[in-house]
Amino acid sequence: MNWTVPDKELEKLGARASKLKGVTGATVAFGELTLDVQADRIISVLTELRDGGQFEFQQLIDLCGADYPTRPKRFDIVYHLLSMTKNRRIRVKVQTDEATPIASAIPVYPVALWFEREAFDMYGVAFDGHPDLRRILTDYGFEGYPLRKDFPMTGHVEVRYDDEQKRVVYEPVKAVEYRHWDFLSPWEGADYAKPGEGYPYVIPGDEKAAKPKDAK
Repeated sequence: MNWTVPDKELEKLGARASKLKGVTGATVAFGELTLDVQADRIISVLTELRDGGQFEFQQLIDLCGADYPTRPKRFDIVYHLLSMTKNRRIRVKVQTDEATPIASAIPVYPVALWFEREAFDMYGVAFDGHPDLRRILTDYGFEGYPLRKDFPMTGHVEVRYDDEQKRVVYEPVKAVEYRHWDFLSPWEGADYAKPGEGYPYVIPGDEKAAKPKDAK
């Protein structure tokens, strides 16, 4: 099934969605439509996108977060919706800060229960009305929110099993270890041999592996 929708159709859809109360902008980029919505109107907008005959976005495919630390409202909460009947997808975004909760989307899309717990666990964004807002991916007692841009790579604590106490214990990180960043990108193109030259065909990553014994 082809999910590609022409930009003109997306622009028309965005124009209709822009008339909904609480929608502050509609943008088409890279073949995708994004709606910006006021945080206090997110439930009414999601409801209309689900039930409105001109939209019919029956499914919430994903809910995730994004962190922009330099903004006063540093977090984007992003909803990805799918219309099975109209063969369309749409992205809905709201902004919030560390202290202001977003209304839970569970009354509109029950599957949001798990997604909102993930966003809470990774970013620390709270969802008002969520019946069970607990961490879901990190361990009990975890400190901080791993996907915030200011979260240290090594975290705040480390975990080990203590033979004397016969249990897992948490301790402050003793040493900071830095990752070795490999900036070699396969998308930058390969330096292939010219026709007739034979081996080697240099592909990004080959320099990390041993060459065949018969290579010259």
